[in-house]
Amino acid sequence: MQKLIYIFWYIRKMRYVKIANEQIHDFLNQLKQYGKLYAPVKVSDKFYDRKEIDDVCDIAFDYVRTLLPAKKYFIHPKEKMFDIDIENGTYDEPEEKIEPFVLFGVHACEIVGLRILDGVYLRDYVDTYYKRRREAGIIIGLSCLPDDHCFCNLRRSDFVDIGFDLFLHELPDGYLVRVGSPTGHKIVDECAELFSNVTQEDIAAFREFEEKRQQMFSHHGSFDNMRYLLELTARDELWDEESEKCLGCGNCTNTCPTCRCYDVQDIPDIDGKTAERIRFWDSCQFRSHGLVAGGHNFRETKKDRFFNRYVCKNSYFYGLGTSYCVGCGNCTYFCPAGIDYLGNLLRVRSASEPEEVVHEHN
Repeated sequence: MQKLIYIFWYIRKMRYVKIANEQIHDFLNQLKQYGKLYAPVKVSDKFYDRKEIDDVCDIAFDYVRTLLPAKKYFIHPKEKMFDIDIENGTYDEPEEKIEPFVLFGVHACEIVGLRILDGVYLRDYVDTYYKRRREAGIIIGLSCLPDDHCFCNLRRSDFVDIGFDLFLHELPDGYLVRVGSPTGHKIVDECAELFSNVTQEDIAAFREFEEKRQQMFSHHGSFDNMRYLLELTARDELWDEESEKCLGCGNCTNTCPTCRCYDVQDIPDIDGKTAERIRFWDSCQFRSHGLVAGGHNFRETKKDRFFNRYVCKNSYFYGLGTSYCVGCGNCTYFCPAGIDYLGNLLRVRSASEPEEVVHEHN
């Protein structure tokens, strides 16, 4: 009966509550009863990473991006799929005990990224590894302010209305909380003493924050036609110049919330009787990515691989009406060669459209 009530609330309208700043740490500690809590923490002067949280006071609220995106909890960078008995020609899939877990502080663009991955891993051919982890994960979103590398507004991924259990929006004295799932309703109801009703002052502050956030983006307009502009400019010198800088390290794909390529290998034991099958993150920037039997490589040159990534990320994901790029800026921020992904897209757009389409703020 209680679940039906939650579903009724979810279908009828979004539920809004408020949590005050002085209650936030109590709330975070309460979240631990729903599973292991993972959240952003500062790991150096420049970088943040998501880690399992022991002391909730370590959680960073004002971060922009983490070293690895949230996808790492659903598609592990490396995992064993099963053990192989070579002599008997059998295999045994190890039982993976999936414990419930909570991801706190997930930004809107990453939530869109997870929904894109859902379309890849859960739609036509269901990936059971991914599915089990998605079902075990609770997503708590958190509002953010963009830096110079962010362009999620151009990708329509700067705000989400589904894909989370709770989403916290910053207010001067706390957070306006949107409840986005039956699990979110359950959490709020079971922690009811920590929440209060939203006031008119809170609504005004929410509007002010959203307006401030929009004004902070460096660029405005639309990237909806970017895929076609890229295809039309495939022979431009831009791609020769920029691909020369590329180290082929794969950092851009590792840090991307939606890059999903992986490789599968069978690793035999030294005795030759057993083996294990593993899969691990792969990158389209590696020469081996396009290499097939017979020595043919579908993307022989670094330029081929470099340009392919731009076309791939700007391809249209029809399931969500957006591209595979969510505008997080991670690839630029973490690129050791200093390649400016957004800058290159702006060069493509400004060369094909009137200059007044691109607006920059000082």
